[in-house]
Amino acid sequence: MTRLAYEPGDTVVHGLDARAKLAVHLGFSVAAFAGPSPRWLAALAAFAGAALALARVSPVRVVRAYWFVFAILASGPAVAALSTTPPWVAPARAVEPTLSVSRVALVFFVGAAYVRTTPVRETRAAIQRHVPGRAGQLLGVGTALTFRFVPLLRRDLRATLEAVRARLGDRRSVVERARLVGSGGLDRAVTRAERLSLALRARCFAWNPTPPDMRFRRRDYLALALGLALAVAPLFGRLSRSVPV
Repeated sequence: MTRLAYEPGDTVVHGLDARAKLAVHLGFSVAAFAGPSPRWLAALAAFAGAALALARVSPVRVVRAYWFVFAILASGPAVAALSTTPPWVAPARAVEPTLSVSRVALVFFVGAAYVRTTPVRETRAAIQRHVPGRAGQLLGVGTALTFRFVPLLRRDLRATLEAVRARLGDRRSVVERARLVGSGGLDRAVTRAERLSLALRARCFAWNPTPPDMRFRRRDYLALALGLALAVAPLFGRLSRSVPV
């Protein structure tokens, strides 16, 4: 199963501070959901393509890693275009849902560039530095465990599915297969959680470990400015349309 995770590299995006990359990702998300026009989404798609190219991540790899999410997103416009009365298919009704799901897909593409180029410990440190108190520590730990734990759960679920198929489970009913895969996946998840708890205790888990060295450089300030520009760009676009000529 194709998955996305941090991989060391020497790309431009690798060299950015995690906080600067988070700012760009946040600004891009705001821009994507605040500006739904086709022209604006086309510009954001070009930006997402540039981000993937700079991070050396193939769009095909992103689609393969998040294929289930993209399949669900694609089903929305397809269902909207169908009708129970003639005409049975009305493509015009799929335009608005397509614009909506495109925004989510673009955020996933930019997020993939972040995941591919940012170590989990830097993400945790960036969150804990800017969210004060135990809330920031809890959020940082939760983010770090999610990045590490979810890929393992996906791999275990895939292994359970392959085990069911190897035992001729594909000849059973859909309900029976779902029960076998679900119970097997849940059992593996509980086992993983117990091992994780034991490992954390054995390693004297700390809520506030020594963070990695993180400091802003000139290119990080440029990335931060880019994130802010992306966030406020839709606002200026709306103001310009509302001012009478």
